[in-house]
Amino acid sequence: MIEVLVLYYSRDGSVARMAQLIARGVEEVEGVEARIRSVPPVSPLCEAVEDSIPQQGAPYATLEDLTECAGLALGSPAYFGNMAAPLKAFLDTTGALWLSGAMAGKPAAVFTSSGTLHGGQESCLLSMMIPLLHHGMLLLGLPATQSELATTTSGGSPYGVSHWAGPDGGREISEEETRLCRALGRRLAESALRLR
Repeated sequence: MIEVLVLYYSRDGSVARMAQLIARGVEEVEGVEARIRSVPPVSPLCEAVEDSIPQQGAPYATLEDLTECAGLALGSPAYFGNMAAPLKAFLDTTGALWLSGAMAGKPAAVFTSSGTLHGGQESCLLSMMIPLLHHGMLLLGLPATQSELATTTSGGSPYGVSHWAGPDGGREISEEETRLCRALGRRLAESALRLR
């Protein structure tokens, strides 16, 4: 059994719900399990120490989660077209993994949610790809054969899965977005198996 890491930051819950759907898609592939992890929030005002175990939601990620996984799905809300600071702060701690090549050759995919329909979803997905490219990971998107890409009116992109959450974060994940999340999870799991 191999594991695919679904690593995310979620403030209002939309990205966390997407992570669950991607993990469900991962586990639809025989021989693959999903390991879901999050990262703690950061503050612009002061440096604070967060408990190592969150009070709710997925456990916080460690560098060992990255070295042990056979593939990675990375998710963040889109903040001004970029990934959220907590996810970037965690990725900034992975220099030793970069030097050792611990993540090189593993498949990876990205996902995001934004409050507005044109809230920088694709640029956020691209911002998450940059550190993964530096790590030598093999990036996966969604091919045009995924029919929902041509019919969705909310989220969805060849760069990765996206969701339009609405200004208050209350929009439910649509049926098309759900199918795209699961498809991305399956694609990542199948690729991880092939590369093993």
